[in-house]
Formats: sequence, C-alpha cells, structure tokens
Amino acid sequence: MNLVGEQGKGESVWLGFFLHEVLMRFTEVARNYGDVSFAERCEREAARLRRNIEGHGWDGDWYRRAWFDDGSLLGSASSSECRIDSIAQSWSVLSGAGDPERSRMAMEALDKRLVRREHGLIQLLDPPFDKSEMNPGYIKGYVPGVRENGGQYTHAAIWAAMAFARLGDNRRAWELFTMINPVNHARSPEETATYKVEPYVVAADVYAVAPHTGRGGWTWYTGSAAWMYRLIVESLLGLRLELDRLSFAPCLPADWEGFKMHYRYRETVYHIAVVQTVVENGEMRVSVDGIDQPDKTIPLIDDHREHWVEVRIPVRRG
Repeated sequence: MNLVGEQGKGESVWLGFFLHEVLMRFTEVARNYGDVSFAERCEREAARLRRNIEGHGWDGDWYRRAWFDDGSLLGSASSSECRIDSIAQSWSVLSGAGDPERSRMAMEALDKRLVRREHGLIQLLDPPFDKSEMNPGYIKGYVPGVRENGGQYTHAAIWAAMAFARLGDNRRAWELFTMINPVNHARSPEETATYKVEPYVVAADVYAVAPHTGRGGWTWYTGSAAWMYRLIVESLLGLRLELDRLSFAPCLPADWEGFKMHYRYRETVYHIAVVQTVVENGEMRVSVDGIDQPDKTIPLIDDHREHWVEVRIPVRRG
C-alpha cells in the first residue's frame, strides 16, 4: 500500500500497533542498559500512540486500516473495497495496545468476514480492490482475490491464529492453524489438484477467487515459514526462551493430555513432558529432576547430563 501516505499525511493503524510493540520492546532494552530517560520516553510515546489509535482508529466493530493523504478511510464499514483488513485486528491483540473488549470484537469480525472455512483459507482483506477510485498502490496491481489483494496472505493468516492464541481461544487458534497447514491441502487427490503446489512447505499466498480458489501461490522463499514456526512453538506449544531459562504458556486443544519434547541446550538434553491436568488450586507446576521450581521456569545448565522435566498445566473440564 505504498501510495496510501505518499504525501506524508496518510496514517496506518496497523503500523501504529506495530510501532507500539517496538516502543515497548525498546523500553525493556533501555532499562536493561540503565538508560532510564530513553525508557521513559518510549513509554510516553507508546501511551500517546495508544490513546490516538483508540481515539481515531476504531470503526465501531473493528479497527480501521489507514487514512489516505486526503483523510479518506481505508478498512472501514463505509469503504466499498477493503472494508476490513485482518492485520489491524490481529495486531491490536499481539501488540497489547488495543482495548481488550474492542480487540475481542475485532477478532470476531475477522473470523466472521475473512475466514473462509469452506475453502480452507483466511483472506487478508475483503472486498478486494477492483473498481473504486481508491488507489492504495502496488497491491491494486494484483487481480482481485489474488495474493495481498483479497487472497490469503499467509503472514497475516498466521498472525490471526497467533492473536486467537494470545486471547486464550484454543479452539480457533488450532482451527486456523489447521487451515493454514499446507499438509492439510493435499489429503486427497482432489485437494492436491486444487492446491497445485508443494504440501510440505508454506505458501506465501493462497488464491481466493474462482476458478483458482484454494490454489497455492509462491512457495519456498516465504518468510511465512518462520512465522509458522513461531506460531507452533511459541503460540500453540507455548515455549518461551529468555536467556538461560525456559518457560511454558501453551494454548493446547482441550482434548490433549499434553505433549513431550526433547530440548537440547548446547551439549545438554532436557526431556520435557507438558501435561494438562485438572487441579484444585489452578496453579501451574514445574519440576526438574523431581525438584519443584518456585518460579515455574526451567533453568538451563550445560552440565552434559540428561534432565527430566514435568510441566503441569491446569485446565478446566466440563
């Protein structure tokens, strides 16, 4: 969308959310380096940005995408094309900058308007750019329903699944992951003939327009593969690595008993069992070699020995 703010006056709501995330990350870095004044400046700017987004970026049922230089809206219920864009909704959650209630409404709108369950794809925006006078730039050069112009742009589809996981919505997080998973586009000869590309790598895009609906686009080169990895390992299985400590905050299907993984830290292997269990106090428990860890993290020590870890995650049944 290179022409949305060509004259330097246009504004992007989703980039506002992204900037908020960057500012908060730099706040942590600055504090770790003892730069208190810069940390405080980042916090002030992030707070001001958040107020401005909430004051102007909300459209009533979802977050707007942007404003053109002349002030006309993009990603609004009043827009004839690109009425809703998925990235602004997902990043309202992922950045933590969106109002919690509004973000939930926005993700409901994303689910209702952009998730095409009958075709196993998740559109970036809808309706596509086609005949209106709006000219957002390069994106309009694509045929409606192809790549970013109303097709599945897989980066954004993955961010949607990550956002549902962040909200604790394990059902929709895993449902969207299942839809994105390329293996599931080639379970039958008919599906393979529709998808047409390799089912063992992530496609950057999936077409959403007849007669090519469900066809995979560019493969092998895409950064979506790295985001898919993060979706699986971080958002769904819940693995978090901070320096020399591991922690877990999984978003697992309700019917899973858990999972096992073998984690190598330099020359040392940790055998980790994550178990979902019904517990009365509702607290997570972490033990390493039978010893409870009060901070509920796994200390990583390269002692060239094997270690056995159990992570017990509380769940509610019924």
